[in-house]
Amino acid sequence: MDVNKQLEIIKRGAVDIISEEELKKKLEESIRLKRPLKIKAGFDPTAPDMHLGHTVLLRKMRQFQDLGHKVIFLIGDFTGRIGDPTGRSEIRKQLTKEDVAKNAVTYKKQVSKVLDLKKLEIVFNSDWFDKMSVLDMLNLTTHATVSQMLARADFKKRMAKNEDISLLEFMYPILQGYDSVKLEADIELGGTDQIFNLLMGREIQKDYGQGQQVVLTMPLLEGTDGVQKMSKSYGNYIGINDSASDMFGKIMSISDELMFKYYQLLTDANLEEIKSMHPKEAKLNLALGIVSQYHGIEAGAKQKEEFQRVFGSKELPQDIPEYKIKPNEKIVSVLLASGLVKSGNEARRLIKQQAVTFQDAKISDEDFIIDKSGILKAGNRRFLKIVV
Repeated sequence: MDVNKQLEIIKRGAVDIISEEELKKKLEESIRLKRPLKIKAGFDPTAPDMHLGHTVLLRKMRQFQDLGHKVIFLIGDFTGRIGDPTGRSEIRKQLTKEDVAKNAVTYKKQVSKVLDLKKLEIVFNSDWFDKMSVLDMLNLTTHATVSQMLARADFKKRMAKNEDISLLEFMYPILQGYDSVKLEADIELGGTDQIFNLLMGREIQKDYGQGQQVVLTMPLLEGTDGVQKMSKSYGNYIGINDSASDMFGKIMSISDELMFKYYQLLTDANLEEIKSMHPKEAKLNLALGIVSQYHGIEAGAKQKEEFQRVFGSKELPQDIPEYKIKPNEKIVSVLLASGLVKSGNEARRLIKQQAVTFQDAKISDEDFIIDKSGILKAGNRRFLKIVV
């Protein structure tokens, strides 16, 4: 594909390209030498599940695959033990080697839903960092200065508030930059919050006498709350491994304004056509498309029909799970033991928000005891048939 057509595809949804002129030259050279560019994107396995926020980068990686370039999926099993300080207001808890290894195992299966595994190179940065001596590590620190580190926005904020910053956190951008040296990356992808780390890769590559990678950033995808970036820690995420029902319902819960951003970053839809649709129809189509991608066309169609039946006709869902209640069992225990919520904290939060009902009556007391059969509802989408 010619350079201009490739640029059009690569630029869709991108925020920063540093620099576009360098990118154009790399693409021209790639065509001339018939050598695919090396595209790097790193993911620290700090949690076992990936979410739609991650797929913004994964989709851009897939576009590079389809353009014939070599995409490298870097699992930061070493750097994940440190934890990226980006956007953090406090020192991040370190994960054990076992935690990171366990989380990394699930990544390959999850990314296969977006990326072509036959064209994907998966690497682990422990392959080189675990072999480095203390002296090697200390030598890496000569590629950055304290003043450079303190110039980054999140560190500045923490300094202004007199909050601690560990020396280990200073190491993270340097290690990420060295990953680019080892992989000889032509382009590195990341979220807009990663710009400092990505630019560090350019500087370290230059120090090692390599050509500098082009930096391409993608927007951060807000979660279902429409405020914070999508994250498990904020409880606003839509997981790749979420059930078809949960995924459909969560997408339908987002605002109309956020819906268009989801269309831009998570689909290939024509945005002008989407804007001409009624928002409700557009959102149903968005949920249908995304659920179909991760669970199959049949599952997507079934969830659309079920959603319209329950929320349009105000009927109960089909196949409501059943739970036989124990004598004097309190509502928090019922919600947790039945699997309707994932934690006691979530149960208490929903009760406090008056989002839990039994037979359409709101429950506001954590000690509430159900003494008859009926329908228990948590939030808008979770139903349970109580049997006494």
